[in-house]
Amino acid sequence: MDSLDVGDFLQELAEYSGGLAAFNGQPRLDCAITLYRRRKVLTGAGNTNRARALNEIQEYMAHSACMTALREGRTVVISDTASDKTWPEYAQNLLKEGVHSVLAVPLTLEHEASASLNFFSSETSFFNEGLVARAQQYAAQAQKALRLAVRIGSKQQLVDELYEAMKSRTAIDLSVGVIMGQQHCSQADAFEILSRAASSRNQKLRDVAENLLHNVDVHAVETRFER
Repeated sequence: MDSLDVGDFLQELAEYSGGLAAFNGQPRLDCAITLYRRRKVLTGAGNTNRARALNEIQEYMAHSACMTALREGRTVVISDTASDKTWPEYAQNLLKEGVHSVLAVPLTLEHEASASLNFFSSETSFFNEGLVARAQQYAAQAQKALRLAVRIGSKQQLVDELYEAMKSRTAIDLSVGVIMGQQHCSQADAFEILSRAASSRNQKLRDVAENLLHNVDVHAVETRFER
């Protein structure tokens, strides 16, 4: 709950999950979390440098165990990366990193979001039925917290987008007013002039508007909008 954003939350969750996976005096497992949100690129986190590197590998591959768990909502286990035939290219990349077995557990979210909790081991056939069951039980609890974090993050994203839209609208409206005063034309005609200028320069409407205002007034345009 103290996390600053979804990425920060994912990082803390990966570290916490990796610590819980350690038992019987064994070192903690590499743990990575992959999150997909609509209109957002994949977001990942890992509890170790290797976990983060492994997460990047699977993010850039079309077919992998972790992406399958995320997309299809089912638990995936690779017992031996040296002999895996389902995702051979992915398995070979993991093998180069010293990973011999993988467990990917889906996290059920909402708002067109999905995620997977991924564990990597240097041992072959490390994830037996008991460990898989424990991981699934843990994921069922962890997904509740992640679901809340994504929900909050989605609301904040909407606020940020609305704020940016308000700032754009302010610059555009002011520049339209300037053109109306200079050209003695209607609001519709002034907006059309501004739009044509943006099109001919291959620039965003807001950028052209801000450039126009800068030539009129050296002071930056401010949007009076309480967030």
